[in-house]
Amino acid sequence: DNKLVRLAVSLAINKQALINTVYQGQAEIANSIIPKSSWAYDDTIQAQEYNPIQAKALLEVAGFAQGFTMDIWAMPVQRSYNPNALTMAKLIQADLKEIGITVNIISYEWTTFLRKLAQGEHQSFLLGWYADHPDPDNFFSPMLSCSATETGNNRTFWCNKDYDELLQQALHTNNISKRKQYYAKAMTIINDELPLLPIAHSKRFQARDSGVKGKILADFGGVSFYQVYKESIAPTDDTTKDKIPSDKLDVEAKH
Repeated sequence: DNKLVRLAVSLAINKQALINTVYQGQAEIANSIIPKSSWAYDDTIQAQEYNPIQAKALLEVAGFAQGFTMDIWAMPVQRSYNPNALTMAKLIQADLKEIGITVNIISYEWTTFLRKLAQGEHQSFLLGWYADHPDPDNFFSPMLSCSATETGNNRTFWCNKDYDELLQQALHTNNISKRKQYYAKAMTIINDELPLLPIAHSKRFQARDSGVKGKILADFGGVSFYQVYKESIAPTDDTTKDKIPSDKLDVEAKH
């Protein structure tokens, strides 16, 4: 509940090391809760720097010159947004040790983990988010709105009335330019208050047969076959051609 401490923690975490180790380089450093693929992304937002010296100085200003002990809850399961939460927690543990913070890593069975988070029994945690649809509100409201603290989806339990008002203004207009301005202001509040620290936007990979063409990975999660089709394979001789009806090849080509 101390903004200076939250800022110190964010400055002490080496995001690039997390990208290199946990994601094997297959992710982008996150400077915002929304990815660059979103039309609401604000490219003027400055990247959160890695500065353990400044982090330690901030702890002293906050009254924790001798450091303190905190818990980090790590997911027990592998997810595409975090393929190894335990390893990530250990790396963060090492980073925070450098500024005098002792980290205890805690994990539970997955359903217990989520239930305890919703009940607010944690101090800090590692988790991620899949958008259900591409509208930016699906990032902003479920994770950080005041109403989401009541449902347990906002597991930071941070509530900011100015932030909520910006979200409402964005939802009450269909002017994309105005909506983007509202969301940019909302992101500024997040970066100032730091209720959470965006770490990475992971890259996803999908195996498929070489004959399957088109875009199969949806931008905001899941697999979409809307623009996918199967490439027709030309028969090698007249005998083979007789065995494959032409309408069958046509149907496959359209899908």
